[in-house]
Amino acid sequence: MIEPIKNRYEFVLLYDVENGNPNGDPDAGNLPRIDPETSHGIVTDVCIKRKIRNYVDIVKGGAEGYDIYVREGAILNLQHRKAYDALNIQPADKKLPADAEEAAKLTAFMCRHFYDIRAFGAVMTTEINCGQVRGPVQLGFSRSIDPIIPQEITITRMAVTSERDADRKDREMGRKHIIPYALYRLEGYVSACLAEKTGFSQADLDLLWEALVNMFEHDRSASRGKMSSRRLIVFEHSSKLGNAPAHKLFEAIVVKRKDMSRPARAYNDYEVIFDKASIPSSIKVIEKI
Repeated sequence: MIEPIKNRYEFVLLYDVENGNPNGDPDAGNLPRIDPETSHGIVTDVCIKRKIRNYVDIVKGGAEGYDIYVREGAILNLQHRKAYDALNIQPADKKLPADAEEAAKLTAFMCRHFYDIRAFGAVMTTEINCGQVRGPVQLGFSRSIDPIIPQEITITRMAVTSERDADRKDREMGRKHIIPYALYRLEGYVSACLAEKTGFSQADLDLLWEALVNMFEHDRSASRGKMSSRRLIVFEHSSKLGNAPAHKLFEAIVVKRKDMSRPARAYNDYEVIFDKASIPSSIKVIEKI
């Protein structure tokens, strides 16, 4: 049996976007998400989890133990049925089996079979019920270092949609929302206590770091522009309970713009100040990038 991780972790990921939209808001015409009070850009945890899932799917190719539960176009009830079929249990409408041991086996199968359940957890209480589990890997919302000013760019297409349109115009007009440049900061957590419940292992953790470093390389699109992981700093505690509050570790990393007289247009326009002396000796600092 694969052992779950034994140590608590926190991490900070810095990534940037150039001439793209990192995370559109469907309630605002797909404009880049923004904090209306400060104008700082926001990227949801769900957006980053999608990229991690896609990377794992590419690298592992559906290998045993690395299937993806929340994938594009997936029908969750069919994902749940895999557990019932594998364990030869008949599903009851919207309920877990009355036998507690059978119910636990269903949830354990889902954790063992799907990487993203093992990492992020899942609520699997639909018509075919596999219970729910809280994952050890938790991400906050990413936030841009500086306020952003989204730009609306007019684009044209030298073709029309229908024959009727061809009689009155020779091209189509459209809109594209971009951020010229922004550097985002993501803070995340990995709990060894919750890893014990899902079976999240050292190999799973290594794959998570790999995904955070490389996820944007396999997520290219014209709408997202150029996105890159710039720095990944990991704090490894010496125990599963941890050796310092997470916020104290995060506060040791400060990102500042070098020249406030002009807008930032590249990662080199920023300075990352890392006060390593403030980190307790019982915590190992690992810089992946």
